[in-house]
Amino acid sequence: MNKEETKQRTKRRAGRVLGRLALLLAETLLLVCIALYALMFVLAKGPSPRAASDFVLTVRETSALKFLAGWFFSDDEIAQMEAGKNTSGYAETDVSLINISADKPGADAVRADAWGLLDEDGDGIILEEVHGKGFNGYMMVVLDPARVVMGCRPESFRHEGFTVEQMVQHYDAVAGVNAGGFEDAGGWGDGSTPDTLVVFRGEIYFERSGTGSGFAGFDGEHILHVGKMSAAEIEASDIRCGVCFGPALVVNGEAADVSALKSGLNPRTAIGQRSDGAVLLLVIDGRQATSAGARYQDLVNIMLSYGAVNACNMDGGSSSLMYFNGAYVNNKAFVVGERTIPTTWLVLKEGATLDD
Repeated sequence: MNKEETKQRTKRRAGRVLGRLALLLAETLLLVCIALYALMFVLAKGPSPRAASDFVLTVRETSALKFLAGWFFSDDEIAQMEAGKNTSGYAETDVSLINISADKPGADAVRADAWGLLDEDGDGIILEEVHGKGFNGYMMVVLDPARVVMGCRPESFRHEGFTVEQMVQHYDAVAGVNAGGFEDAGGWGDGSTPDTLVVFRGEIYFERSGTGSGFAGFDGEHILHVGKMSAAEIEASDIRCGVCFGPALVVNGEAADVSALKSGLNPRTAIGQRSDGAVLLLVIDGRQATSAGARYQDLVNIMLSYGAVNACNMDGGSSSLMYFNGAYVNNKAFVVGERTIPTTWLVLKEGATLDD
């Protein structure tokens, strides 16, 4: 056998091996798809109405997987399961419930607060793991509310979105989480365009887009306002920065009634404020074997347990990320890459401002 024949035989042998591997891969993917479909079918059409509702509500809260509900249920059935998602009005934020102390402990002091939390390294930030039934997450407590701002880049609206990490780095902040929603048709949005009103440095953007299911914003005294607010009410309240998503979770120290607001198990982000002004930033992991995700009521319970006087749900899903000291804290829910977004909540360095 000459060299040419040997080379051809080797090529044919390699081709057969590659063909078998491709066939094996295709069969494996087919089996995985069948298994996933079977799992969804059991959830949707099994004996448990709660499982069917959870399945529908969970996928309907996503941008890219909404269509899955339509595989198993009619539009009328889906609408019935989602009934009650519209939110009603909320009481006006009572700013007298927030009393921010003008005294700032020394930078090297170990600060224990009234809720028993310790700032052991004296950086003004307390980070704790949060665990619940079927979910895990993180709560960041920022003792000085003046350090928490809404970070965005208005010059890039409609043109470019940014990751949480990029926004933190742009403003030389120490931490950040995702904030409001954005246009995301089919899960392919570039994160450049907020889908509701945004307030940045006291200026209102996208006013015609409305405030959606809820608004969260800080006034000039660093007090967090939450609820359904019009542009006129936002201006009258001297809101300096804020975003929309909702629903409100805690209003004036009372749990918001979210029982009628149907929600599935998904990654979540929320912001709140204690009576001493400390800001609460919460992220919950989801769509993972060890953390399926949380419902609105779970967020209400967590915020109350950390002393929230006011709190509001933010955008969730694959956007839910917390960045701190140069790395992401929570487990990312996305598969194809980190989402770019238009707005974030940032924690600035002590004494810093957005203009630094």
